[in-house]
Amino acid sequence: MSLLLRITARPRLLLSLTVLLLIGAVLVGGGLTDRLKLGGTEDPAAESSRAAKVMDAKFPASRPNLVLLVDTGADTGADDAEVAAQGTRLADRLAAERGVTGVVHYWQREDPALRAEDGRHALIVARITGDETQAGKVFDRLDDDYQGRIGDLDVSLGGTVAVRNEAQRQTADDLVKAEVIALPIVLVILVLAFGSVVSALLPLAIGVIAIMGTSAVLFLITEFTDVSIFAQNLTTALGFGLAIDYALLIVRRYREELKKDPDPSAALSATLHTAGRTVLFSAFVVAVSLAAMLIFPMYFLRSFAYAGISVVILAALAALTVLPALLRLLGHRVNALRIVRGDPAAREAAADRRWRALTGGVMRRGPVVAVSVTTLLVLLGLPFLKVEFGTVDDRQLGSSAQARAVHDTIRESFAGSPTGGVDVLVEDAPADSLSTYAARLSKVSKVARVDAPTGSYRAGERVAPPTPAIAAQRTVSGTGYLTVWPAHDVEDISAESQRLVEDVRAVETPFDVKVGGQAAMLVDSRAVIGDLLPYALLFIVVVTLLMVFLMTGSLVLPLQAVILNALSLTAMFGAAVWVFQDGHLSGLLGVTPTGFIETSLPVLMFCLTFGLSMDYSLFLLSRIKENYQRTGDHRGAVLAGVSQTGGVITAAAVLLAVVMIAIGSSQISLTKMLGLGTALAVLVDATIVRCLLVPALMAVFGRTTWWAPRSWRTERFTLSEEGPRRGAGSRATSHNGPADAP
Repeated sequence: MSLLLRITARPRLLLSLTVLLLIGAVLVGGGLTDRLKLGGTEDPAAESSRAAKVMDAKFPASRPNLVLLVDTGADTGADDAEVAAQGTRLADRLAAERGVTGVVHYWQREDPALRAEDGRHALIVARITGDETQAGKVFDRLDDDYQGRIGDLDVSLGGTVAVRNEAQRQTADDLVKAEVIALPIVLVILVLAFGSVVSALLPLAIGVIAIMGTSAVLFLITEFTDVSIFAQNLTTALGFGLAIDYALLIVRRYREELKKDPDPSAALSATLHTAGRTVLFSAFVVAVSLAAMLIFPMYFLRSFAYAGISVVILAALAALTVLPALLRLLGHRVNALRIVRGDPAAREAAADRRWRALTGGVMRRGPVVAVSVTTLLVLLGLPFLKVEFGTVDDRQLGSSAQARAVHDTIRESFAGSPTGGVDVLVEDAPADSLSTYAARLSKVSKVARVDAPTGSYRAGERVAPPTPAIAAQRTVSGTGYLTVWPAHDVEDISAESQRLVEDVRAVETPFDVKVGGQAAMLVDSRAVIGDLLPYALLFIVVVTLLMVFLMTGSLVLPLQAVILNALSLTAMFGAAVWVFQDGHLSGLLGVTPTGFIETSLPVLMFCLTFGLSMDYSLFLLSRIKENYQRTGDHRGAVLAGVSQTGGVITAAAVLLAVVMIAIGSSQISLTKMLGLGTALAVLVDATIVRCLLVPALMAVFGRTTWWAPRSWRTERFTLSEEGPRRGAGSRATSHNGPADAP
């Protein structure tokens, strides 16, 4: 902390450098949105991903990512001669576009899968070549020319590239809306919490630094790897959330120290040696929780680690350098522009009495409160036991999005998905062996037909011979391409479709086979998450246990902290399944229930909310430990710690919840679930867990809470919380409290 004091000794120079760096960050990070990507939920090393790479290289036309939904009108129908002529001309024009290949349409071969059951709609499907960025640019070029009224046809655009572009635009719009909603509310709450406009503006300044700086860091990261577009939402939420948390803690402690010693320099020194040390611990634990996502190979999860670690480091760095520099310049003027009337000391005393009364009542009924609250949290989490995992599709978009409307029509009116087949690649297979293999695949349950270079197969029989054109399209450089079409009642990523992938992979074959497609990618993603999740959890838990031990010197408190943090997340996971999977309150929240939860999202939500919950836990434990170390009175330390941090934690949680709810107002269901779920977890943690469960358990365990083996000289390992003005008169002789402590 002495280093920080030296760094902030020349505040004007430090603030001038900060302004210059912030201008540079704005200039660098301004073009971030155009570099971000929508996908990243698949394992790049999985069989399905390797199959996709081969398909893109050798069979680009076989993976359509653009769909033109043609509405022929109720009076004519897709089989009308004039409609067929106009539809064919439209498809031919699309095929001539640069960057478009593999155009297939209903009128080409009257494939029933490309015609609606009512005959009114028909499909034109194609492949836009290139990566996500290149395909997006081609789509933007085609957008105006291939939608709306074209002749007698009404044309709408769908497909994965359309969904991706729509999601990118919607995410950018939602982010601006969230900031417009959240900022005024946050400022009002901060003013009410501090009673001073100047104090309230300080956390916002730290938040701006963290967000702008992280945008610049993400821009640089995109030079080396893919980054998900949803990382922007986490940047905004964590940037304001953690910056406000840390700034609240430091400014509150600084104002408290000013009352004890009117010398601003001494007050700042004491603040950095106490609250500043807590910020360091907290930032490290939150960063570790988010860093656990780097274990997973999907760039969707890794992107949140990039954004989260960057924003945590920048928020803590700004709170420990820029904020102290501002406090040095402000001195006692930190309380300027008061708008709350009355005696501040009287208000604080009244708040202290309320917190002490609540905590005292909880501690007197410790066992009852602990059992009741734990039971409630477990019950709230029970819906998660029936969770089903899937992957995002067009239904993540708002119902007004055109791409969403196209796919809704396909689901409702067509006898299958034109993009939902299971891809099977075979290497160096003789024609007779390939025919036998295709026939065996066609006998697998829930398979409608199999299209292979040797023909089409149903129920083990070849029903159509191959044409020379089809044979050439499905065989390139010794690699054969088969499509296993699921039965019409099996959706692309349903549980039945995933079982179909497993059944296809179970069919024995003498040659090398790779199975791909959307369902196969989901199966592989679930497998890699299941394999790596225990390591991520172990990493988070071990580091958290170690950090809480270093802060408290107790072996009991780290275990309590981890268990209570996990309990605080049960409501979030239960609500996620209850709302987004099962559809309760879906109309009120504007959610389309899909019957599953995106596979990667619970991992992200756990890492994020576990870190934030530990943030509040460290705020509370640091003050309880500080009081216990000074007095040796366990009950008094808990009462004082809760009363000293209750207002800060509650205000911080409400402010973060406001930001997350604003993020959750997004039209994108993935973002909505992340925002609303995190807001719920934060509020549950700051109220039910920190105000009720923590003091109840500390009452149950008593002074055993601070136990560690006597052979562990914890003062040698524990990082002291005490400031330079607090050590001399301490009544306690070690971090375990008095000598007679258990």
